[in-house]
Amino acid sequence: MSAPDETLPASTLIERTGIEIIPESDRTAKPRDLFWPWFAANVSVFGMSYGSFVLGFGISFWQATVVSVIGIVVSFFLCGLIAIAGKRGSAPTMVLSRAAFGVHGQKVPGIVSWLTSIGWETFLAITAVLATATIISQLGGDGDSVWLKIVAILIVAALIVAASVLGYHTIMRLQSVLTWITGIVTILYIILAIPQIDLGAVMALPSGNIGHVIGALVMVMTGFGLGWINIAADWSRYQKRTASDGAIIWWNTFGGAVAPVILVIFGLLLAGSNDELFQGVQNDPIGALAKILPVWVLVPFLITAILALVSGAVLGIYSSGLTLLSLGIRIPRPSAAAIDGVILTLGTIWVVFFAQSFLGPFQSFLITLGVPLAAWAGILIADILRRRKDYDEAALFDPKGRYGSWDWTSIITMVVASVIGWGFVINNFAEDASWNNWQGYLLFLIGGKDGDWAYANLGVFFALVIGFVVTLLARERRIRRQESV
Repeated sequence: MSAPDETLPASTLIERTGIEIIPESDRTAKPRDLFWPWFAANVSVFGMSYGSFVLGFGISFWQATVVSVIGIVVSFFLCGLIAIAGKRGSAPTMVLSRAAFGVHGQKVPGIVSWLTSIGWETFLAITAVLATATIISQLGGDGDSVWLKIVAILIVAALIVAASVLGYHTIMRLQSVLTWITGIVTILYIILAIPQIDLGAVMALPSGNIGHVIGALVMVMTGFGLGWINIAADWSRYQKRTASDGAIIWWNTFGGAVAPVILVIFGLLLAGSNDELFQGVQNDPIGALAKILPVWVLVPFLITAILALVSGAVLGIYSSGLTLLSLGIRIPRPSAAAIDGVILTLGTIWVVFFAQSFLGPFQSFLITLGVPLAAWAGILIADILRRRKDYDEAALFDPKGRYGSWDWTSIITMVVASVIGWGFVINNFAEDASWNNWQGYLLFLIGGKDGDWAYANLGVFFALVIGFVVTLLARERRIRRQESV
């Protein structure tokens, strides 16, 4: 597999392209190039932490393995479907979504997308800082030092913002390098951690009921592919129009899923073997994983873990900047990325120095935004599958064009699907995120908040399916009219 072969613009190192259409001359990427950003962003050792998260639903190792493989592969496959739009329209995901929601109507899911991206990239930055503090303590230093945390925050934020400001071409080259570095050290970690596995303890884990299994599946899908789905077309917009849809789906799915499948299964083996590790991951995912390593490997492990987390955050902040522009803010793309970088830094400072806990509230936040994001994804995927022609590029920026200003069918579908979806999800973290206890108001239909299905978070599935089915049936004529203009 060769590295991406795009060439940097001769005039500047910084990508100036914002949300406008990529010129034909710049669409030089090949489908296999999609492997690099997706693999590098998901090869992080952090993926092993999901072993603890999945087993936290009270299911067996084999149930957790099946759930993890299906959830990871299917969720990244959905990303691949949306990546097709990037090839067809050569614009960011949230601009292409205007074909389904209208030029101004797209701002409704756009705000949800921006909040999701900001949340994810801040979470990754926080995890990197906490891992630094824990590993420094293991090396004999003062991991609780305020100055150490400040320096860690500044370094992590600087790396994320610098790469995102430089833009697509730099990020693609960076990801191809990080793929090898993080991959090699991750393999080393697995080799060193194998002796920690107790197969007897792992196989003795009791099975959970179907509600627990579905809940774990939803969490895996939301944490992996669905967490990236709102930016999937951002990385395929440099593809040639002649690129195969199947190849784009394959490289997107393979690049995103191959590492997490291996990492999560290994994480299941570790978490099922070690209750202390299982509990520790809940508050400091990377730091807890480092505690089982010999001292000599901690420094390369720390550097690689930070780079892997930064790699994921770079994709998020780059795309959140594009989403900010799609909302109508008229500033250069590098400035939008820098603004999101400031928000990321402030959020990291707040959590590291002032918040009592962050994993619970973050997961609660993720579930809440995951419902409307799933509804949007269902709508856009159905819209993409219904279309037979490439997008009208000019109309994506013209409220009077064929896509219109507001597509009320899509907007109402998203709102209704979200309202239904929120009724079937529940906040797992009542003590840490009591502000989010308003959900679950329809759970009485399937046994109530104390029933077996309460924590299955079926609302995410319901929102995705409702969005997809309604759009597939209700918008076909409108799409045919749009394509006949």
